[in-house]
Amino acid sequence: MYYHIRHLTRFRYSAPVSESVMEVRMQPRSDGSQRLHTFQMTTIPRATLFSYRDVLGNVVHHFDVPGRHKLLTIIAEALVEALEPPPLPPLDSDAWLALDALAASGEQWEMLQPSRFAYASDLLRSFADELKMQRGSDPLTTLCWLTGRIYHAFEYAPGSTHVHSPVDDALRTRRGVCQDFAHIMIALARMLGIPCRYVSGYLFHRAEDHDRSEADATHAWVEALLPGVGWVGFDPTNNLIAGARHIRVAIGRDYADVPPSRGVYKGQATSELDVAVRVTLVATPAETADDTTPEWRAVERSFIAEAEAQQMQAQQ
Repeated sequence: MYYHIRHLTRFRYSAPVSESVMEVRMQPRSDGSQRLHTFQMTTIPRATLFSYRDVLGNVVHHFDVPGRHKLLTIIAEALVEALEPPPLPPLDSDAWLALDALAASGEQWEMLQPSRFAYASDLLRSFADELKMQRGSDPLTTLCWLTGRIYHAFEYAPGSTHVHSPVDDALRTRRGVCQDFAHIMIALARMLGIPCRYVSGYLFHRAEDHDRSEADATHAWVEALLPGVGWVGFDPTNNLIAGARHIRVAIGRDYADVPPSRGVYKGQATSELDVAVRVTLVATPAETADDTTPEWRAVERSFIAEAEAQQMQAQQ
C-alpha cells in the first residue's frame, strides 16, 4: 500500500518575533515493512533546512528563521509504502526467561527504565492493581491483554490533556488521547520487564475500522520487544496490533524524545499551534493523491494563504 501524507503546522505569535529556531521530526522512517519513497519540507517564511539522524535512527530537520515574523508555517509531504507485517508466531513461557536475560544484559536498559512521561506514579500502580496486572502465559498474550484493558478503561477525549500532561492527568479522569494511552502502556509494560518504546506517526483511517483516534492529526502508539520476533507495535487507543495502516515517523523512550516540532523564538510573545494532517491511500507511487475534498482544500488554503499574506506584508 502507498500512502501520501500532508502535514501542515502553523505557529502564530501574538506579536512579531525576531527569530525562530526549530527542530522537526516529520520524515517517516524507512525500515522494517515500511519504505519512504519521497519526502519534502518547506517553510513560510523560507528557511534553509538541515538534517541529521539521531541515535535511534530518526531523521531530524532543523532550521532558523532570522527575520521578523508573526507566523511560521511548515509543510511536510511524504510518499510511503507500507506492507502488512508477517503474522506473529506464538510464544511460550520461555519468552519471559529470554526477556529477563535481556534486561540483565543491559542491552535495552533505556527502554526498561522510567522516562519523563512514562513512569510508575502512585496512580499508575493503583491502576495496575485494579487490572490485577501480572505476567500472563507469554509476553505477546500479556501485551494484547494490556492493550485491550487500556482501550476499555479510558475514554478518548481530545482536549482533555495536552502534550506535556503527566500520566496522572489521564489516570485521574480516565480520559485522554493517544499520547496518554501510549505512555500508560509503556510504563506498565516496563513494570513487567518488557522493553517498550514510544512511536510517533500517522494512522490511515477507514470508515469500516471505526478508529477512535482523529483522522486529521498525528498518532502515537507503542512498540514492545518480543524475543525471537523483534519490535512489535500495539495501539491501545484503537485496540490494535499495529499494521500497514500505522505509518512510523520516530521512536523514542516517550514523547519527550520525538515531538513533531520543538523550538524557541526571540521576542515578547505567546505562541499558538495549529496542525492539520491528511493521509491518502494511492494505488501506485506515480498516482496523485486525491486531496480535493472541500474540507481539506479549505484547511490548506487557510494555512498557506495566511502565511503568504504575512510574508508579503513583511517584505513591504
